[in-house]
Amino acid sequence: MDRLSPLDAAFLHIEDDVNLMHIGSVGIFEGPPPPFEDLAAMVTGKLPLVPRYRQRVRDVPFELGRPVWVDDPHFSLDYHLRHTALPAPGGREELRNLVGRVMAQRIDLSKPLWEMWVIEGLVDDQWALISKVHHALVDGVSGTDLLGVILDPTPDSSPAVPDTWNPESPPSNLRLVTETVGDYLGSPREQLRAVRARFRAPRRAVRSLAANVKGFAAMTPLVRPRPPSVLLGHIGPHRRYAWMEGSLADIKQVRSVFGGSVNDVILTVVTRGYRDLLLAHDEDVTDRTVRSLVPVNVRTESERGSFNNRVAALFADLPVGIADPVERLVAVRGEMDTLKHSGQAVATDTLVTTAAGFAPPAALAFGTRLAFKATHAASRQLVETVTTNVPGPQVPLYAAGRQMQTAFPYVPIAGPIRVGTAIFSYNGRITVGVTADRDSIDDLEVMVRGIEEGLAELMQRAEEV
Repeated sequence: MDRLSPLDAAFLHIEDDVNLMHIGSVGIFEGPPPPFEDLAAMVTGKLPLVPRYRQRVRDVPFELGRPVWVDDPHFSLDYHLRHTALPAPGGREELRNLVGRVMAQRIDLSKPLWEMWVIEGLVDDQWALISKVHHALVDGVSGTDLLGVILDPTPDSSPAVPDTWNPESPPSNLRLVTETVGDYLGSPREQLRAVRARFRAPRRAVRSLAANVKGFAAMTPLVRPRPPSVLLGHIGPHRRYAWMEGSLADIKQVRSVFGGSVNDVILTVVTRGYRDLLLAHDEDVTDRTVRSLVPVNVRTESERGSFNNRVAALFADLPVGIADPVERLVAVRGEMDTLKHSGQAVATDTLVTTAAGFAPPAALAFGTRLAFKATHAASRQLVETVTTNVPGPQVPLYAAGRQMQTAFPYVPIAGPIRVGTAIFSYNGRITVGVTADRDSIDDLEVMVRGIEEGLAELMQRAEEV
C-alpha cells in the first residue's frame, strides 16, 4: 500500500468536471487491425510490469493523510481496454473529433486510472490506439517509458510475463488511519535526519540554498499580469484536438544552421502557431509574448522505472511579436538559455517536494483547491498556456505485430488556460498535439497550420544559407 506523492495528490485535488487531469497519446498503426483478442492478450501479458494498472486510489478518512494506492479486487481488463470505429470516411478529421470526445470524459476515480481505445475504420487500412492515463499516475516523461513497456520492440510479440498477481484485501479505515498516524510520527524523525545530513555536508547545503534563492528571484517577474486574450478565460467540459507532424531531421538541420537545441526550434514553430491564432482574433502582437508554463523533468537516474510524477516548471515568454522566423528562433534560444541558468526549475521543485511534503494532507488538499480556484477566478492571469516537450523512443514499436507509424501527444488544459501544446518525438518524426477548449477556440486549425508553416519557413531559410 503506497501513498501518493504530494504532486500526484495535487493532480487529484485539482480535478473536477471541467478541469480533467489526464494525459494521453494517439498512436497510428499499419494495418490491417489485429484481432481485438490479440491486443487484449498483449496488454494482459504486460500488466505484471505496471502494477499501478491494477490499483486504484483510496482516500484516507477525514483527509488525515494523502490518498494511497490499493489493489483493485474487481479489476477487469474489459473495462479499461475499449473498442470502437470511426465513421466514414475515417480520415484525420474524424479521428481528431473522436480524440476530443474521448479526452473530454472524466476517468472514473474509483477504478484504476487508465483507459485504452482501439480505433478501427481509418483510411489507408490503418488503425489507432488512444492511451489515456491520469496525471496522478504518471507524468509525461515516465509516460514514454510506459509506452515502451506496453508495446513491443519487435514485430514478434514479447512473451507474457509470469503473472502471480493476487489482489491484497482492501485496507480497513482503521488501518488507513493507523498507518497515516504512524507516517506522521515517523516524518519528523526523517526530516531531522535530512537536516542533520545537510549540516554534515555544509558546502552542498550552501549550494542548494543559493540555487533556490536564485530560482525564486528569477520568478519575481511572473507577478506581472498578462493582457486580456482569447487564450485566457472560462472553459467548458468539451475539447478540440489537432496535430501537426514533421521530420526530426528537418528540425536538426535548422538547429545546425542557426544554433540552439531541438527544443528551441520546435518552440519557435509553436510560437508561430500562437502568433497566427492571436492575429486571427485581431489581437495586437506588437512587442507581445505569450507566457507558457514549460514542465521539465527532474527525475534522477535512480528514479527511472518509477511512474510517479517528478516534474518542475519553467515559465517561458514566447515572442509572438517577432515576424521573422530566424529572429524569432534567436529570441526563443536566448529566453530558454536564460531560464536554464535561472534556477526556476530548482525553485519550483523545492516548492512542490518540500513545502507540500511538510504540509498536513488536509491542508494540502484544501490549499490546492483554494489556490486553483483563486487562480481560476482572477481577472488577470500570469500564465497563458502550457507547452510540454517529451522525447520518445527513436526505434519502432509494435502492437500485436503491427508497427506504430506515428504518435501524437495529448496534454490537458485547466481553466483559465484555453490552449495547450505537447511535443513528442518518435522514430525520426516529431509531432505537436494541440488541445483547446471547444466552446471558445473554434479555429484551432489556424494555429496548427501556423506551426506547420513555421517549420517550413525555417527549413527554407536554412536551405538558403
